[in-house]
Amino acid sequence: MAAPDITTDHGSAAHSAAPVLQLAGLSWGVGGATIVEDITLDVREGEFLAFIGPNGAGKTSLFNLISGLTTATSGTLALDGTDLTGRPAHVRARRGIGRTFQTSSLWPGMSVADHVRLAAQAAGGGSYRVWRRASPYTDEVRGVLERTGLGHRAGALASELSHGEKRKLELAVLLVGEPRLMLLDEPMAGVSAEEVPALTELIRTLHRDEGRTVLMVEHHMDVLLGLADRLAVMHHGRLLALDTPEAVTADPTVQQAYLGEGL
Repeated sequence: MAAPDITTDHGSAAHSAAPVLQLAGLSWGVGGATIVEDITLDVREGEFLAFIGPNGAGKTSLFNLISGLTTATSGTLALDGTDLTGRPAHVRARRGIGRTFQTSSLWPGMSVADHVRLAAQAAGGGSYRVWRRASPYTDEVRGVLERTGLGHRAGALASELSHGEKRKLELAVLLVGEPRLMLLDEPMAGVSAEEVPALTELIRTLHRDEGRTVLMVEHHMDVLLGLADRLAVMHHGRLLALDTPEAVTADPTVQQAYLGEGL
């Protein structure tokens, strides 16, 4: 199969803007094994790029490389034209790369509002120490909670939330820092079927109505097909295909890689 087309114009404004994120030959290996190999792609302003692939394909590892949790063994990464290759996670976060994870990183005994207050405080250059009182970013906190549908749950403890509400809180914590680029790693993981539509609609609103640039890993293909501008297929650490959802799902090479699994 020919190399993935990373310049295809699908008619949206996102594809006419300068790249927000540029990856060139990004690779990572450990113990002689290559986990992510030679990933080259551009992400445009306001684009929604979804990553799919079998378990172990390297999707989360790629997110770790982009967010700075893992240092690439080769290749480069630039955000808004600034080379961040080799820079640590906190520097990338300050530059605008925000990240959620497959497993919850919330504090069970902390309230919903305090999670967002602490995140706002950290984003403003203050302390992120949970044993200190969070600064009262009241209006900012209230606004973010309302946007994510958690305004009525401000006083609830994280342990009292449903899985879907926890995912919304993770998004609220991310949003209060006004990230330039949002990396969402399996946001539907653990969420009940009843809560998936509301969470999907929230992510759609953040992308389409607020113009957020989003990279997302997700196994719910029905969710991705309604959200993504482009799909990136990873297989054995490499980029197998990168195109519109319609083109990718019809690609025989992609279908063969999935051994007949429905996309």
